Amino acid sequence: MALSLCTLFAVQAQKYATVDMEYILKNIPAYERANEQLNQQSKRWQGEVETLLGEAEELYKTYQSESAFLSDEQRVEREEAIIAKEKEASELKRKYFGPSGELYKKRESLMAPIQEEIYNAIKEICETKKYTMVIDKSSAGSIIYSAPSIDISSDVLAKLGYSE
Repeated sequence: MALSLCTLFAVQAQKYATVDMEYILKNIPAYERANEQLNQQSKRWQGEVETLLGEAEELYKTYQSESAFLSDEQRVEREEAIIAKEKEASELKRKYFGPSGELYKKRESLMAPIQEEIYNAIKEICETKKYTMVIDKSSAGSIIYSAPSIDISSDVLAKLGYSE
């Protein structure tokens, strides 16, 4: 019984807060600029990949229309050229969009400073107001309800110098 009461008091003594990271990020101009940069770069890189795939498609169409007139050696040569072009496109796609590709690295370099700034602001607010835990309600799918009074998203924006 005494252990249950101690546990109950310990749980009650903890203060929780929530933030809405989507809301915070939408109100930070640097985040929007970084996203726009990423989108533009992604489109350029996707264009490069699509150009190579288009070249491979053209090689294939030419091969199909001329295959009846080609020697076995020429057929093999053309097939290898098509495969090489498709492989080049695949490698370029992996280089740009793969798990540790250029887009990932660029996203990290642009977003890490913004995320660090937000983290530091949240940490300062937590230390000042004695919160023991902050939950991101925009990504925590299991939160059914949280009282608006514990949402510190506006405080974070204010700490970062962005007013509503």
